[in-house]
Amino acid sequence: MKKTSAKSSRSSRAEPTAAPPVIDPAFVPVADAFAKDGDVGLGRMFSSSSVLNFRGKIFAMFVKGKFVAKLPKERVDDLVASGVGQHFDPGHGRLMKEWVALSNARGSWVALAQEARAFAESARR
Repeated sequence: MKKTSAKSSRSSRAEPTAAPPVIDPAFVPVADAFAKDGDVGLGRMFSSSSVLNFRGKIFAMFVKGKFVAKLPKERVDDLVASGVGQHFDPGHGRLMKEWVALSNARGSWVALAQEARAFAESARR
């Protein structure tokens, strides 16, 4: 897994390397599941440094105490209907139709992150 940053270096001068993102302990098992995947990066977004992306496209993160994953709308609707998760609200009151947020069910986080990675890969084709 690559460490990624939203900022890119625009000069050729050597700059100090930024400290790697601090991963929330609850998200560590998810990040570890992708440690050997060269197409997956770890970075920051919103107020979180626990963000996974596939070739630059975010597919899973830990935000405000919740595991959040990008999945097909139908899958998100199923998870919400079954009570497993909620539609993700990034904070502006608009629910995201392809993002699900879970505060419990940690046992399923890795599997959902794997689904989300596959969804991100299929969207890039």
